[in-house]
Amino acid sequence: MRLREALPLVSMLAVVVLVAACATSAPGISADSEVSTPTFYADVVPILQENCQVCHMESGQNLGGMVAPVAFTSYETTKEWAPRIARAVRTGRMPPWHAAREHKGDFSNERVLEDSEIATLLAWARSGTLAGDPADAPPAAEFNMATNGWSIGEPDLIVRLPEPYLVHDTIEDQYIDFEVPITADMLPEDRWVKAVEFRAGSSAVHHVIASPIGGIAPGNAPRVFPDGYGTVLRKGTTVTFSMHYHKTPGEGTAVWDQTSAAIVFYAPGEIIDHVVQSQSLGMFRFEIPANDPNYTFRSEHTFEKDVNILWMLPHMHLRGKAALYEITLPGGEKETLLHVPRYDFNWQHTYILNEPVLAPAGTKIDLTLWWDNSAGNRHNPNPDRAVRWGRPTTDEMGYGFMSYTEVEPRRFVAGEKIPEELFGPTGSQRNPGSPE
Repeated sequence: MRLREALPLVSMLAVVVLVAACATSAPGISADSEVSTPTFYADVVPILQENCQVCHMESGQNLGGMVAPVAFTSYETTKEWAPRIARAVRTGRMPPWHAAREHKGDFSNERVLEDSEIATLLAWARSGTLAGDPADAPPAAEFNMATNGWSIGEPDLIVRLPEPYLVHDTIEDQYIDFEVPITADMLPEDRWVKAVEFRAGSSAVHHVIASPIGGIAPGNAPRVFPDGYGTVLRKGTTVTFSMHYHKTPGEGTAVWDQTSAAIVFYAPGEIIDHVVQSQSLGMFRFEIPANDPNYTFRSEHTFEKDVNILWMLPHMHLRGKAALYEITLPGGEKETLLHVPRYDFNWQHTYILNEPVLAPAGTKIDLTLWWDNSAGNRHNPNPDRAVRWGRPTTDEMGYGFMSYTEVEPRRFVAGEKIPEELFGPTGSQRNPGSPE
């Protein structure tokens, strides 16, 4: 990718990087590159600390309901899982990251191991999972996990469902909305948002849309804005929790849920230079024919002002197959912003650019999505029917969320009055990472 922002901006590396497993696909790795006799403490532990343990640890990261099943913090446990680690390396199932390989280095939160690291894990599993000398291990890794369980730190505000809600035995898919007013006691004045993190209140939560503060879907990480970037939460806002519950129905499967969201605000006196906005590139008129393995649909958006593109998030349901964002500059130059050749509904990533991409006024963004409605798609609930837009997981959606800021910085000071013209009516701004 060559289209980059020409003005100096805050690095996007301040965004929390959440890594959920130990390896990625390993095409091109040869036997010559493998470590012959690696040991756990000297060779494997550094890889686990750098790439795995933030999730594979006791009370590891919860990515939109996806929680690592085991802690890779001890030799004994990791040794037992070595064959599965090797298989995940070999097949590319882990870590969950689906941008095309040509994007390596483009995104600050990418989950990619070097070929030499992958080779080390493969060789360790094959050569007897040797322990080695514990003295060779680096010091134990420290992760930024708050003692109260919120990875974004101590919240300034927690918004939750007004009372526990029972998802009954008979429920398989249920959509229900809850209106949650933010009272004057909770938020006496408008505030600049620095970070938002959701906590599902039960295993039945599939995804949450909580306009205007955000949402989660499987695989989503908490939203942490880089320093100087933010959105506004207005006093008097009513948050609408649009809940999607999904579970296996049956006697004894009922669960209580009280989902919540934590918000961290900018402290008084901190500076916000960039107001984050979003565009959805939503698709609503498609109809995927029955048994079609490669249906495609397109949408586009043209920017009327000079903007810097920050991150992207494609969203489809179980038939989602691939996604492509393309940028065409006013002079006609066209380039790929993001290609996701293997979309996975269970891991809906926000792809955060290392450097914002400049999109001058008149720049067009094209979004192309593909769906597989055939029997060859093992996730397809019914290939024998045509599928349109719909909220249930068994229907489909097509979105290409994209967040951006205006190019010219604007200086706002947290704690001072926030201009009304930044957003529309109270509660109308939309979180750029919302999955719908």
